[in-house]
Amino acid sequence: MATEKKTNALQKPLTPSAELAAVVGAGQLSRGETVSKIWVYIKANNLQDPANKRDILADAKLKAVFDGKDKVSMFEMNKHLARHLK
Repeated sequence: MATEKKTNALQKPLTPSAELAAVVGAGQLSRGETVSKIWVYIKANNLQDPANKRDILADAKLKAVFDGKDKVSMFEMNKHLARHLK
């Protein structure tokens, strides 16, 4: 008997908004893949606050994702990402 594997919420393919796609690329991504790509972008562009590595300093592309905020915590970031994934 074949059992159907349920995909958890982190693995479900979602479509990023235009703002988020500008950072992670267009096409469907799981939540986990999206967070990984955001971190690659943050590290590549040196956007972590040197004084507090848990804070992300938004550039123009990330500001569009972070509701215009200049800085968000890594925990707050996930809340913003959720709004940009359908």
